[in-house]
Amino acid sequence: MKKISLLLLLPMQLLAQNNPFAAFKAYNFPTELHAAASGSKLAWALDEQGKRNVYVAEGPAFKPRKLTSFSKDDGQEITSLSVSPDGKWIVFVRGGDHGANWDHGLPLNPSFETSLFHVQVASVPFDGGETKYLSEGDAPIISPDSKTVAFTKGGQVWAVPIDGSTAGRNLFTTRGTVGSLEYSAVDSELLFVAYRNDHSIIGIYTNAATPIKWIAPSFSFDETPHWSPDNKSIVFIRRPGAGGAPDSLLVKKHIPWSIYTADIASAKATLLWKAPATLRGSVPTTEGGYNLHWAANNRIVFLSYQDGWPHLYSIAADGGKETLLTSGNFMCEHITLSADKKYLTFSANTGNNQMDIERRHAAKVSVDKADMQVLTNGSGNEWTPLLINDNNTLAFICATAQRPPLPAVMQLSKSDNAVQLLGEELIPANFPKEKLITPTQVIFKSADGVMVHVDLFLPAGGISKKPAIVYVHGGPPRQMLLGWHYSDYYSNAYASNQYLASLGFVVLSVNYRLGIGYGYEFHQAKNAGEAGASEYLDIKAAGEWLQKQTFVDSKKIGIYGGSYGGYLTAMALAKDSKLFAAGVDIHGVHDWASRSGLLTAYNEKYEKAPDLDKALKTAWLSSPIPYMKTWKSPVLIIHADDDRNVQFNESVDIINRLEKQHVPYETIMIADDTHHWMKWENAVTVYGAVAEFFVRKFK
Repeated sequence: MKKISLLLLLPMQLLAQNNPFAAFKAYNFPTELHAAASGSKLAWALDEQGKRNVYVAEGPAFKPRKLTSFSKDDGQEITSLSVSPDGKWIVFVRGGDHGANWDHGLPLNPSFETSLFHVQVASVPFDGGETKYLSEGDAPIISPDSKTVAFTKGGQVWAVPIDGSTAGRNLFTTRGTVGSLEYSAVDSELLFVAYRNDHSIIGIYTNAATPIKWIAPSFSFDETPHWSPDNKSIVFIRRPGAGGAPDSLLVKKHIPWSIYTADIASAKATLLWKAPATLRGSVPTTEGGYNLHWAANNRIVFLSYQDGWPHLYSIAADGGKETLLTSGNFMCEHITLSADKKYLTFSANTGNNQMDIERRHAAKVSVDKADMQVLTNGSGNEWTPLLINDNNTLAFICATAQRPPLPAVMQLSKSDNAVQLLGEELIPANFPKEKLITPTQVIFKSADGVMVHVDLFLPAGGISKKPAIVYVHGGPPRQMLLGWHYSDYYSNAYASNQYLASLGFVVLSVNYRLGIGYGYEFHQAKNAGEAGASEYLDIKAAGEWLQKQTFVDSKKIGIYGGSYGGYLTAMALAKDSKLFAAGVDIHGVHDWASRSGLLTAYNEKYEKAPDLDKALKTAWLSSPIPYMKTWKSPVLIIHADDDRNVQFNESVDIINRLEKQHVPYETIMIADDTHHWMKWENAVTVYGAVAEFFVRKFK
């Protein structure tokens, strides 16, 4: 039977304004940290309760200064931010949903404006001045002379003066969808990739009078090309094109990839390195993918999972054995090549404390030797590090368990490792920093022996039995941390878990298998997802762990999560309503058989995968829907209807099934927002409603 709280009937704006969670969501969130190629000029984007703007700072004082003046919570994100080589301009993209699985470049309108704001490339002087929209488009790069911006529009390459003095123009038109633009440093030739469905080829554009030059075109996917420092060669990734006889769907297979170099004059490619033909040696799937660069000292650097962890490697451009630059049981993320191409900076879940596996710290390593240094330590998190000021200064974003994220700088030439926070005065006065607790690490064993790491938010209140909630992240290749998260989406979840703890709930945030941070076998778990949902064992184990704790009321255990976390929430409620007494399913997936594409994958082929029928049945049984008859616990379903990651119909379908089964449910539909709650007000509404639902059910 459908039940709707009176609270949920209030207009969204009024609901957000009167929502106690709003204070916990009042933090600012910085992204897009970048620097000029020389000097000490920094720029970043800052989301201040939905008002997203560009900020800059310059050494030695590094005093933050707001450049743009966007004053509405309108859901228009800022991405692709960069600083021109001469340090005089900031270029960025405004609009779209660049975390989407599809339609990321299409307009969105969560503020219900009568005129759509189209995704546009913009520029603004570093010293201050008018923000100019240069053109509709995306993925801009700035020419070496800082005069021109190249970008993609309609799948083709365009260019426009950085000052907006003339309109943008189409440089050339070719088959397929063009991306991966990169200027040469010498004569501003443009390197690009043309993606053509079952293969992709690399080209070079010189000028309007010169035909496109294709570099070693093949039947493969050639991608992520980069110029050599002398601009006479390129390095790129080659992997097999689409096709071949159908293979087993339920057996994990090596996904091959290789590194090639190519001479520009002859357009001939040479194999430099081939990934090991093992599961671990498959195409890397963590942040940045291959993280390929042509670095100083004629070294090619890249990331590989081949030793079981996402590590950085280096190889001479003329061949030889690869060198492992980083070693140990940790992962490398947010990888950046220094301006002089001599160092890689990155964030890693390692440091001088065993708990650092649940954190991120800034690190650096030379491109030609294994001299890795962890540059930051402690109980906080630091990410997106980069070197500026002739490599004497480290810039990064950092947070603690209580203080929300801020940009920061640290002088590497000084021994005290003092960190200068940028914009601490911008943290709103009403942000309840004093109410935030420090989560702690808990490790337990799942039913099949997998060791599961979780973050425990334990509220004050002594030994009295408290209601408890399991939080399930999405992705699933994510890792929740002992502090604020580097993703804006998961910063919402962290704030939500802190708010729930402030209300007296015990919260357990689960790093279930398929997540990152614990090695290849955990990340690429067997029989998981549509192939058997083995990760649900970790969620059930979390509920059972709570059930055994003396400080938990075993009859009041709830569960919530978004996206993949919504899927696992629905699995928990459908399969184990006796354990999970209530839940909130936020834009979850509910039918793997249709979501996986298996039903239509072979429509135009005579040949079928040998285990197609078994794979379809397995996908179906890995979904919540087959277990609807045992779903008894009440649930709140939340979904926005411009979701570009999970089809809105996933929630429509499950609601109709809940109705038929007479399961108590409530709903919140957010009109015209996306999967990522681009409008701050909507995020406040969603996570405030999560807490309100659990308070009504358990308090």
